[in-house]
Amino acid sequence: MNLTHTKLHPFPHSPPLTHPTFLFSSRSLLPFPRNLNPAHVSPSFLYKKHTLLRYGCFGVSRSRTRSSISEVEEEQKQKPVLVKRAYPFDEIEPKWQRYWEQNRTFRTPNDVDTSKPKFYVLDMFPYPSGAGLHVGHPLGYTATDILARFKRMQGYNVLHPMGWDAFGLPAEQYAIETGTHPKLTTLRNINRFRSQLKSLGFSYDWDREISTIEPEYYKWTQWIFLQLLKRGLAYQAEVPVNWCPALGTVLANEEVVDGVSERGGHPVIRKPMRQWMLKITAYADRLLEDLDELDWPESIKEMQRNWIGRSEGAEVEFCVLDSDGMETDMKITVYTTRPDTIFGATYLVVAPEYTLLSSIVSTEQRESVEGYQDIASRKSDLERTELQKEKTGVFSGCYAKNPTSGEPIPIWVADYVLGSYGTGAIMAVPAHDARDHEFASKFNIPIKWVVTPNNGSCVESGKAYSGEGIIVNSSNLKVGLDINGLSSKEAAYKVIEWAEKVGKGKKKVNYKLRDWLFARQRYWGEPIPVIFLEDSGESLPVLESELPLTLPELDDFTPSGTGEPPLSKAVSWIKTIDPSSGKPATRETNTMPQWAGSCWYYLRFMDPKNSNELVDKAKEKYWSPVDVYVGGAEHAVLHLLYSRFWHKVLYDIGVVSTKEPFKCVINQGIILGEVQYTACKDTYGNYISADSADDLGEYLQEIIPEERVVKSGEFFVLKDNPNIRLIARAHKMSKSRGNVVNPDDVVSEYGADSLRLYEMFMGPFRDSKTWNTSGIEGVHRFLGRTWRLIVGSPLHHGAFRDGTLVTDEEPTTEQLRALHKCIAKVTEEIEGTRFNTGISAMMEFINAAYKWDKQPKAIIEAFVLLLSPYAPHMAEELWSRLGHPDSIAYKAFPKADPAYLKESTVVLPVQINGKTRGTIQVEKGCSEEDAFTLASQDEKLSKYLNGKPIKKRIFVPGKILNVILDRQNVKAGSIQ
Repeated sequence: MNLTHTKLHPFPHSPPLTHPTFLFSSRSLLPFPRNLNPAHVSPSFLYKKHTLLRYGCFGVSRSRTRSSISEVEEEQKQKPVLVKRAYPFDEIEPKWQRYWEQNRTFRTPNDVDTSKPKFYVLDMFPYPSGAGLHVGHPLGYTATDILARFKRMQGYNVLHPMGWDAFGLPAEQYAIETGTHPKLTTLRNINRFRSQLKSLGFSYDWDREISTIEPEYYKWTQWIFLQLLKRGLAYQAEVPVNWCPALGTVLANEEVVDGVSERGGHPVIRKPMRQWMLKITAYADRLLEDLDELDWPESIKEMQRNWIGRSEGAEVEFCVLDSDGMETDMKITVYTTRPDTIFGATYLVVAPEYTLLSSIVSTEQRESVEGYQDIASRKSDLERTELQKEKTGVFSGCYAKNPTSGEPIPIWVADYVLGSYGTGAIMAVPAHDARDHEFASKFNIPIKWVVTPNNGSCVESGKAYSGEGIIVNSSNLKVGLDINGLSSKEAAYKVIEWAEKVGKGKKKVNYKLRDWLFARQRYWGEPIPVIFLEDSGESLPVLESELPLTLPELDDFTPSGTGEPPLSKAVSWIKTIDPSSGKPATRETNTMPQWAGSCWYYLRFMDPKNSNELVDKAKEKYWSPVDVYVGGAEHAVLHLLYSRFWHKVLYDIGVVSTKEPFKCVINQGIILGEVQYTACKDTYGNYISADSADDLGEYLQEIIPEERVVKSGEFFVLKDNPNIRLIARAHKMSKSRGNVVNPDDVVSEYGADSLRLYEMFMGPFRDSKTWNTSGIEGVHRFLGRTWRLIVGSPLHHGAFRDGTLVTDEEPTTEQLRALHKCIAKVTEEIEGTRFNTGISAMMEFINAAYKWDKQPKAIIEAFVLLLSPYAPHMAEELWSRLGHPDSIAYKAFPKADPAYLKESTVVLPVQINGKTRGTIQVEKGCSEEDAFTLASQDEKLSKYLNGKPIKKRIFVPGKILNVILDRQNVKAGSIQ
């Protein structure tokens, strides 16, 4: 049977149709009637996999479906089948991606015209995981690409590079599990990421691509480490670390969750190890002070301030007492920010890892303390200091003397105190600190009040008062200290003055910030360029001329299990000779953490091929600092803090010209997976409403497919039982939840431009948003309407014409006003990173343009330029069809003419006897008589005016028209 002559009935009242065009996907065929506009059919309708039933809906009986499909497939082998789409994105996008690559359209020359302004826009470069991109990743990349394209068109020299943060634990773990060298895995992942990014049309300068695993790159990471070493900012120390025996490496605090490794869920313990440290604390004040100069979100700056944690207070000595209550030579020094409360210190707390603990603890309590130390070693610092957790501790068996009150107070061991903060010991004032109060209440320790609120108000029973106030119960004439009646600030000064005078303490500035632990027991990282002399153990830097110190090839990447790094297995690589003395030496076998390569990559992008220096001074001076830096909020503290630290060191030694690396930082919101609907069930399997489930206690949950769900008011309910309210929640995309959306699938079905527009249109850039695949159809239709407005509808055979429908006629004033209003809005919204409202403005323009009889070329060309940063593939194609041989990428972005932004008409309120009854639209400068005539002709207002006697009219040009009727001559009830 020849299906091209089969009469089909797509809808009940449609006439018979012939010559249907066929739509196809990789697995199915679907006849599509010629008179049905493809723009009115959603792409999901066209490309769903299960299309046989829909085939039947178009008039082919189920009994004939199988044979019909067979014949169509046979015919498909003989001649090409045409796909009808809203616009031919599948042809346009690969075409222009090839053009950009072949012509290196977005290459930033090494030598730019420095008289022009510069714009350096940068993404936080990704770790190339094996999973590839999901649709959450392009959110930030699309935003930076819009900014980059916009600034190019405004005449800026734009630097918009991309690279790979490619060292790290995931590749090493994969190597251990599969025996594949991590470099092979990493390069494969990089290739996948790169192809995915190119498919989305991002205007990166791929000539500047860098990867942290390339020796040409990490040579300079090692060089920076040597500069830190020269200045005493890199040193070795015995420090307690998070050691994971299964992974065979030290983990950062943020890599440990609930006592197990974030990757793999392996147990983690705290143990002392000799490690390389970077002295970031030497820069604490500068890191804090310079935050004020940055155009960063205040939330990020506050997070950094809290992480640095600068505080002013005092160090005070508490003398340890022996078993007879006599003072010993042993002293515990505590740091406190509230020296005014020292009389209220009723016990001391030392950290489980406190260095003097073994000397303090009593014989009777030693076993209990050691058991507690073992338990604490399995917790991360974050777990130990979490406010919500129940406080734990053990008595040391010893006492100390409060230097102000002279009273003996117990010494406790508790893990809510960290050995790495302050002195590792605190004076506990339970009346005025919530954590101390909770601890004292649990272990029946005395609570002594020494501060009353300034306003004399009562403190809620059973709670601590942590505010300032007036000091009470704080006098001891024997030691010469009386602070009763003083304010908290006055008392604090007096206590410090007293402590310094009697040799019991001193004023102290402290920081939460700790020195950066800079060593990892891993193979897949930058080798640390240090050797150790075999005879003395002295550490020496590798000569700069010998850099890069490259990783040796290893077949066995598994942890040693002893704490020795995998590099310890590279025996021939380890053994070396000190070139200065000729003595035998061994290489450092720890490697740098993943943070190292990402601390300075923004500088290398400025001069990526330089083999003589980290970055050319002239290039750095022109391009620094990064103008806009976009990435996730999860890097708001450590990555940015570490980068700022290294940058300041490089500034001090003259490598960079600015104090800060990133002028403006923007955190994009998270794209959550599609909403998941969950129903609650009782233990018998009966559905129960979500709002009553908590009252039930135990209940089961069941995932409900979207087709069984309906919205009822603010809630979602079961379609077949509206009394059952469901839980509707979107989660962060993850493979474990199965809610990851692959951008490759979206690009295949809707095109890259649609994906870009949708991610920008979902909502404010900085807010989190929920992915909804059906939502992309709206922006896809907008692009289809734009295409048809300019190119026209498809021809009878389904293809589109080669040219456009534009005319050479002069634009009307109305058209110019619509255009320039759009230009002004889009420009303003791009500059403010409010991309969603910029898209809305373009949608409004297209709606207006569809009402015009003609589409003047001058208007359409300007609009295509506006569209270009958002939908670059379509814009390039339309620009070419409009007769331009060159890329649109460097064409001037339109500027709004203020003359066309002024409204020529105003909305004039009309009052009858002082009460507003409606409005009319009048020309600016409209006379009173013309305004009254328009009001009389208005359908709504005419019933109040026509035929009614008028006493007077009050007219304020452009503001109001008030008509006062002569009530004496108006019949009662005539005015409603």
